[in-house]
Amino acid sequence: MLGFLVSLIVAIVIGLIGGAIGGYGAPGSMVIGFIGAWIGHGLFGTWGPDIAGFAIFPAIIGAAILVFILNLIFRGRMGSQA
Repeated sequence: MLGFLVSLIVAIVIGLIGGAIGGYGAPGSMVIGFIGAWIGHGLFGTWGPDIAGFAIFPAIIGAAILVFILNLIFRGRMGSQA
């Protein structure tokens, strides 16, 4: 149980750092953190420090990539409606 809570906290922090420009809030940052960690692990491996099963640097980079993609998608949808 404690490991799960630590993972949630680390995912939120990763999501907040990686998505600082997105402004998705805590629940969104948690999802971005988990998905970003998965993307970062797939693209960059597991280099750097590891906290609660998350390789921090690839996870942050993966979260930033995810936020960039989400911003492109939502900006395109918002722009086409205006």
